[in-house]
Amino acid sequence: MNVIVVGGGAAGMMAAYSAAENGAKVTLYEKNEKLGKKVFITGKGRCNVTNAGDTNEFFDQVISNPKFLYSAVYGFDAFMVMELIENYGCPLKTERGNRVFPVSDHSSDIIKAMEKAIIDKGVVIKKNRFVKDIIVTDDTCKGIIIGSEQNDGSSDESVYADKVILCTGGSSYQSTGSDGYYIKKMASYGHKITEPKPGLVPLVSTDNICKELMGLSLKNVSLDLYVDGKNIYSGFGEMLFTHFGISGPLVLTASSVYNKKYYGKKCRAVIDLKPALDRDKLDKRIIRDFEGNMNKSFKNVIEKLLPGKMAGVIPGLIGIDTDKKINTISAEERSRLVDILKNFEVPIIGTRDFNEAIITIGGISTKDINPSTMESRLVSNLYFAGEMIDVDAVTGGYNLQIAWSTGHLAGQSAAQG
Repeated sequence: MNVIVVGGGAAGMMAAYSAAENGAKVTLYEKNEKLGKKVFITGKGRCNVTNAGDTNEFFDQVISNPKFLYSAVYGFDAFMVMELIENYGCPLKTERGNRVFPVSDHSSDIIKAMEKAIIDKGVVIKKNRFVKDIIVTDDTCKGIIIGSEQNDGSSDESVYADKVILCTGGSSYQSTGSDGYYIKKMASYGHKITEPKPGLVPLVSTDNICKELMGLSLKNVSLDLYVDGKNIYSGFGEMLFTHFGISGPLVLTASSVYNKKYYGKKCRAVIDLKPALDRDKLDKRIIRDFEGNMNKSFKNVIEKLLPGKMAGVIPGLIGIDTDKKINTISAEERSRLVDILKNFEVPIIGTRDFNEAIITIGGISTKDINPSTMESRLVSNLYFAGEMIDVDAVTGGYNLQIAWSTGHLAGQSAAQG
């Protein structure tokens, strides 16, 4: 079986490996000068390869179309990915939240291991080759069309194959060449496209409070998002204030839920700074702090209660002079302090763009793809894998696992089909 794989990212490298492992003659085309360009920058350059949690619980972390992934993930789960990568020379480690990273903390070692794996299986790698289209006759994919490398009017090159696997990614991190080109292209072949939107991306606020708190990192807080009074997301974890709004793992996950259904709508982010205490217990805690410091100023006491820059901002928000003595603070003023600690509100007007998005939400509709093979239901002998499919998950290695799993299934199916 002669198989062409288009795209040398995580899904493409795995698809090429899997197809070759199953006996196919495989050629991998990548438009960049090297493989895994986006993999290189994932996990802040460390590459969160996958998540070593229970496979049955994996699907709870998938935001869009989790059932579509059953065959792919159960057929090639996180532990199989880890075994493959370690077998090709890259030892791995598991950190908090079952996040898996290379021991070296260098994403380049993941790429080297996968490149070694596909070369070992006899895959022919062709870099700096832009595949501008596929060849389709009678609703059957026959090969690809490679754009001319010259700008002198020379003709494009047609390359024929039995099967073609597209793994060209979404629109996130466009500097890596991931521009969503083939998602748009597939619409011309009849595939329904769920509008691509930025996923796992910071939220934007015009409130000056974010600029005042810029650089402040919060741990173990709760975050709720409200659109038109409806709670659309609740989560717990870490977040960060930036000059344009809020970011961090907790916010990135919230953004994918927000953009999936409420893209472009204004919303409210409500932060509970003390989620371990209900309102009554927090009030009693503050009373105890106050009773031991009755002659001190409000500023000196609140600095022990709040993280960093928060102590300089909250007094103004609740209308208490920082120099006011604790023994003169009223019950009503203390109640306002409790309110803001449990409900610190940040107005949100949207998200940052694709250049800051970790993933793409949307893509080729899962209804147009056979979940047991990753083959198009509309164009035979054409397969899809990775981010160009309308599936996405929260942070923690789940999205890369989707790429590995769908790529492996597509390669296997193409070789055996």
